[in-house]
This record gives sequence, structure tokens and C-alpha cells, in this order.
Amino acid sequence: MSSPVLAEVVRSGFVEGRHRGSVVALAADGSVEWALGDLDAPMLPRSCLKPLQAVAMLRHGLPLEGELLAIACASHSGEQLHLDAVRRVLAGAGLGEDALGNTEDWPFDREERDAWVRGGRTPSRIGMNCSGKHAAMLATCVVNDWPLDGYLHPDHPLQQAVREAVEELTGIVVDTVLVDGCGAPLLPTTLTGLAHAFQALAVAGTGPERAVADAIRTHPELVSGTRRDEAALLRAVPGAIAKLGAEACYVVALPDGRAVACKVEDGSDRARPVVMAAALQRLGVDELPGVDAEALAATGRSLLYGGGEPVGAVQPAF
Repeated sequence: MSSPVLAEVVRSGFVEGRHRGSVVALAADGSVEWALGDLDAPMLPRSCLKPLQAVAMLRHGLPLEGELLAIACASHSGEQLHLDAVRRVLAGAGLGEDALGNTEDWPFDREERDAWVRGGRTPSRIGMNCSGKHAAMLATCVVNDWPLDGYLHPDHPLQQAVREAVEELTGIVVDTVLVDGCGAPLLPTTLTGLAHAFQALAVAGTGPERAVADAIRTHPELVSGTRRDEAALLRAVPGAIAKLGAEACYVVALPDGRAVACKVEDGSDRARPVVMAAALQRLGVDELPGVDAEALAATGRSLLYGGGEPVGAVQPAF
């Protein structure tokens, strides 16, 4: 069966295309409040796993908090504040940039990437959006006297600890391990499992889960970037935690325990924030005290242009 349509591409009143996928919204007690699509099929959460990986590292002695814990959870934009934070994590572990095992890449943010190109810079490991996670992984290895060589292998003690935490938080047994874009092990789960994991972080009162949630809440620009829709959503909804992943994964959990996770099937990043904003509005989040309803709605606006003027938009279909 094909997945339901989550968003339509409407140009001058004509439906030019459709984005299909799945969405699950959890009530505060963990039950499914409403859903669209297949919630129990295996999916790849990509960078949505980073906060869960950070929980595992904190459980094994990673000595980070605040901004530096936020960068450990980040798919950062490659802005100077991000690069500085990654360097601080590495320096705290007595390591340099050459220890990073992630792939080289341009900064995620277009403005930063263009500035690098104009300045004659080339792709680098620290500029890659996952470098904060990798710096934290290396720091965790140093604390535990685990070997740095092979820290990305699924059998390494670090990755075994991550797998244990992900299975516990999602409630889903990992039956296979893949490779993420940065080279780290990628653990499949389900959309419902991902939502449950973020719900656990959002309502935690103490411990690593609470520390990760507070880092995301307090430093949204470190977790994403100063010009990103993810940071704008976190600023608009006080107390929320959120994380996006490649191929249009997105998960948001509210301080009251409700959570939404979505996956756009074709991987379209333009549809991802549109779907999430509509899902949160369907939950009535825009009517909660302290929420900036207009700012939340703005994260879900994806305009189409013709002749330099707006002629349509990617619109939610539910």
C-alpha cells in the first residue's frame, strides 16, 4: 500500500506534486493520539538518533553540559560558533581535529558554504555537520580508556553502549546495523519508537535524559544553526525538544510528554517542516500559553516562486 499524501506542491492553484510519508502523534501517556501511514515499519532515523547517542555517552561518563552537550547532539550548520564548540570538546579530551573519523564535507548552511568557497577553503571533517557528535564519541572513549582506533565499528564498546541505550529508549530491538552518512553506525527503529524515545527525554526529571533535553532547549542554535527552521521551532515552543535527520526525518517532543515524529518518504527537506508545523497545529500546540503561534506557523511555510514572485507553496494535506 502506498503511503498517504502528507503535503502537496501547489503552483498557481495547480497541484504540481505530492509528498507521501508517515506521521505519529503520541499523547502524554504514550498512546497514539493520531497517526497517518505505517508506524511500525523499520525506518532510518538518521541524525534524529544524535540525542539518544548523547544519552548513551553521558551514561558512560562523557563530561559535557550546556553548549558542548548541545553540539554533541547537533547537525550543525558549520558556523563559527559550531566549529569553536567542536574544538572545545576535542581540546577537553586532549585531541585535535585530526582525530575525527567522520567524512569531510562543506558546511550544512548555504551561506557558510558559499563563504568557504569564496575564501578558498575545502571540505573538512570539522565543517561536516556531524563533527560535534564524533568529537563527543572520541571524548567518551578517552574517559573510558577505550581505543580511539575503530571507534565507529559496531563492535566497539562505545557503539555497543549506544545500541543498548537506543534499544532501551525506543523500545525497539535493533536487528541490523547500517552505516550513516558520516560513517557512524546507523540503527533502524520505527516512527513510534522514535517518538517514544524523545518523549522519555522531554519528561525526564533527572539524569542524562534531562541533561540532553535541557541542552537542546537552552541552545537551539548550537543543535542546528542560527538560520535554521529547527532552531526557529524550538524558540517558538518553549520547553520543546526537536531534532531533524537526513531524508526528511523529524521529531518533536513537548514538555507535557506529547510527541510527534514524521518521515517524508521521498526525503524532501522542503516538505519536512511543513508536515511538522501542521502536525503540531493539529495537536493545538499553537494555542498553548507562551507559544509564538506565528513563529511556529512560519517554520511550516515553503513558498514556490515564478518570475521572482510567490505563486504557490508546499501545503499540508492533512
